[in-house]
Amino acid sequence: MQNPQFTPLLEQLNTVILGKEDILKQLLTCILAGGHVLLEDVPGVGKTTLASSLSAVLGLHYQRVQFTNDMLPADLIGVNVFAPNEGQFVFHQGAVFNQFVLADEINRASPKVQSALLEAMEEGQVSVDGKTYRLPTPFLVVATQNPSEQLGTFPLPESQLDRFMMRLSMGYPVEKAETMLYHMGDRRQLVPKIPTLASPEQLLAWQNQVREITVSEAVAAYVYRLVSATRQAGLFAVGLSPRAGLAVVSAAKAWAFLAGRDFVLPEDVKAVWVAVGNHRVQSLQQQSSVALLERILQDVAV
Repeated sequence: MQNPQFTPLLEQLNTVILGKEDILKQLLTCILAGGHVLLEDVPGVGKTTLASSLSAVLGLHYQRVQFTNDMLPADLIGVNVFAPNEGQFVFHQGAVFNQFVLADEINRASPKVQSALLEAMEEGQVSVDGKTYRLPTPFLVVATQNPSEQLGTFPLPESQLDRFMMRLSMGYPVEKAETMLYHMGDRRQLVPKIPTLASPEQLLAWQNQVREITVSEAVAAYVYRLVSATRQAGLFAVGLSPRAGLAVVSAAKAWAFLAGRDFVLPEDVKAVWVAVGNHRVQSLQQQSSVALLERILQDVAV
C-alpha cells in the first residue's frame, strides 16, 4: 500500500533511474523526514542523475558542487568582500545557499571543507566573520562519496557522517535495466524534461505531516532494544547514540507516511534500520556493519 499522492512522483523518477525503486523510496523517505542523504558507490552508476532528477520533480532550487582537494570553505559557504563604492564589506553567498545542494564526491575535499557543512546541515545556517546567515527552507544536502580505497579521497569524520540521516548505495543495475539503458541511451538527457510535481511549500507541508505521525510506546521500546543491541561488547567500536535512535524514529515516521498511515509499525522501523545505522557504526568483527545490523533485526524481538 502506498500514499497515492506520491505515486506520480515515484513513477516519474522510475522513468529516469531504472530498476532502483527501493532506493528511490528510501531517498524520498529521508527527505520527508527532513534528513540529509549520503550516496556511496563507484562512479558512473547514476548518483548525480538521481539527485538532479529528484530536485527537478520536487521543484527545489538546485546547486551541484564538485568537491575537489583544492576547494576552500569560502567556496561553499560564502565570503565577505569589500565594496569600495559602499565603503563596507558585503557578504557573497556560497553554493550552500540553495534548497537542494548536491555535494558531489564530498570525500575528495579536505576535512576543513567537509567541516564547513556541519553547521549548515545541523542548524540550517552558516556563520561567517561572527555573523549568522539563515539558509533557505527546505534545505537538503545529498552527498555522493566514492569508496574510500580510491585514490585522492579523505575519509569523512564521524561527526560529519552523523549529520546524514541515511547512507544508501545504488549498486549496479539489474540486467534488464542496464540493457535498457544501453538501448535507450544516457538517462541524463531526460532530466531537463522532467515535470515539476511538487513545490518547496508542498514539501514543507509533507514534512510537517510526518512529524505528526504517531509512535506508540511499544514501537519506541522496540527501537530502544535495537539501538541497545548495537552497544553489546565486541560488535561495534561504538554503539548507536540516542540521536541515531531519534533518526530511526523520524525515518520510520516518513516510511509510514509514504505507506499512507498516520502511525508507525515495527515493519516501518525494520525498513529504515540499516540505512539509518550503517554509517554510524564500525564493525569489530569479520562481518560488515550492514550484516551485523541485519543480524540484530533478526535477533531482537518485536
